[in-house]
Amino acid sequence: MSQQPDHPIYLLVGPPAVGKSSAAHALAARFPRSIHIPVDDLRDMVVSGLELPAAEWSDGLAQQVALARDAASHMALRYAAAGFAVVLDDFWDPNSERDYRALLDRPDCHRIVLLPDQAAAHSRNRARAGAGADHAYIDEGIRIVYAQLRDALPQLEREGWRMVDTTALGIADVAAEIVRRTAPGNDPPSGAGG
Repeated sequence: MSQQPDHPIYLLVGPPAVGKSSAAHALAARFPRSIHIPVDDLRDMVVSGLELPAAEWSDGLAQQVALARDAASHMALRYAAAGFAVVLDDFWDPNSERDYRALLDRPDCHRIVLLPDQAAAHSRNRARAGAGADHAYIDEGIRIVYAQLRDALPQLEREGWRMVDTTALGIADVAAEIVRRTAPGNDPPSGAGG
């Protein structure tokens, strides 16, 4: 039995407020049969006991994030095997590689980090969240993830993750850039998949 699904899988990750869901939806729309799986939506399905990301992760939060990512991975594999292009979007954290191992080990999984400059992420957060409590919460998440990514980027690039600077790109342009960067012949660094 083949280890590869019939159609590509794209995993888009990055800090909060960088347009991951919008870009993922636009990317999925470029294929005749596709599904967009926003992992936050799976986590938000928890009715009682939902734990939100914070600077210090509790065991409960780690469990909920891992469960959502596992469910999203299974969905992705099933839909890809049924002939759908699959685009997942999620925030990045140091556990992302471990939690998505079922997808990342596949040669047809394209690994994308959407990474505008940090000022652009804060600006986008202000534009969509206003000045309320959500704004401050997301701004803190942006600061945390950018700090973590600064340390992790060299290793991620060695592992085949493609960094897409979306600072000056509209949503359609982000989707087009992802397609261009993942086209056959545009291989990631050696020793890495997708």
